[in-house]
Amino acid sequence: MLPAALALSALAGCSGLQFAYDNAETYLRWRLTGDLDLHGEAADELDERIREFMAWHRRSALPGYAQLAEDAAQRLARGLTREDLVWGYDALTEQGTEFLVATAPRIAPLLDRLTPQQQAHLEERFADDNRRFERDFVRGSEAERRGRRARRTEERLGDWVGTLTQAQVDRISQFSAGAPLIDELRARDRKRLQAGLMQMIRARAAAGRLADYAAGWRQGREAAFVAANDAWRQAVFALLLDIDRTLTPAQRTHAVARLQSYAAELRRLAARGAP
Repeated sequence: MLPAALALSALAGCSGLQFAYDNAETYLRWRLTGDLDLHGEAADELDERIREFMAWHRRSALPGYAQLAEDAAQRLARGLTREDLVWGYDALTEQGTEFLVATAPRIAPLLDRLTPQQQAHLEERFADDNRRFERDFVRGSEAERRGRRARRTEERLGDWVGTLTQAQVDRISQFSAGAPLIDELRARDRKRLQAGLMQMIRARAAAGRLADYAAGWRQGREAAFVAANDAWRQAVFALLLDIDRTLTPAQRTHAVARLQSYAAELRRLAARGAP
């Protein structure tokens, strides 16, 4: 359930922003109906709750996303500092938590009415998601995993700044070779969250507990994960600062313009009526 809710956040960051957002309601309906195995009146209730959530998201969340994009564009235009990166990480984490907390009261009544068969179906969907995650991020030797991470990082940074220089590609390779591999720990943390959610659903306690669970989704992490994740984040910050210092004028202009475009599009979407 929580991974499905997070899908809307992912859609809000991809290319073709208006198309993605206008189809987010359809995607959430498809994903949640499949995850929860809902039919009939329960499926109709889910439709209504999704429509109400999307209205809230357009009214309350999108202006905040737009402001974040505008602020990020200004910071990037003048050159990034470590404080900027901490600000961005904290702001995105806060927005993600707000998203989950807003989702919780809207979905909790449906979760509390799931039958044992539907609960088993949801658990199997979680297992399918976990297998896909492990296939994409955990499989292979250490060298293979670091190579895949380097390629993903190149693609993501290239999307933002345009064609990378060889020095920038080399710095990404250095980052991937040295930063800790945390995907196995991430996989275990996903399962921890899923297990806590399933325990809540089986106890029919989502209405009373899901919002707090969503707000505290980082609580209960393994100490090893907390330490490794912090080391990984510091390595990412160091990479981004080095990349920022080597940006060409054209690369910086490209990235700033993209952020400004996102901000403008998000404000247009917020100002529109229901999709």
